[in-house]
Amino acid sequence: MKKQIPTFKTDKEAEHFVASADLSNYDLSGARMVKFELKPKDKAISLRLSEELFKAIQKKAESEGVPYQRLIRQAIEREVL
Repeated sequence: MKKQIPTFKTDKEAEHFVASADLSNYDLSGARMVKFELKPKDKAISLRLSEELFKAIQKKAESEGVPYQRLIRQAIEREVL
């Protein structure tokens, strides 16, 4: 049986664990991909949506564990870039 990943209080603790642990000994079945946004967001826009579409976006963002604005930005990036 594989070990559970411990809970960390700081990013430093997590970094140290990942750098030093043999992750093949741990249960990673609950892991999910995370995409970090490193570029600064310096342009704001206003966008009008129907209430129905906005609620669907919020629900999808919640299920993916991201803020709804990030979900919208990612959808635009996939379409344009």
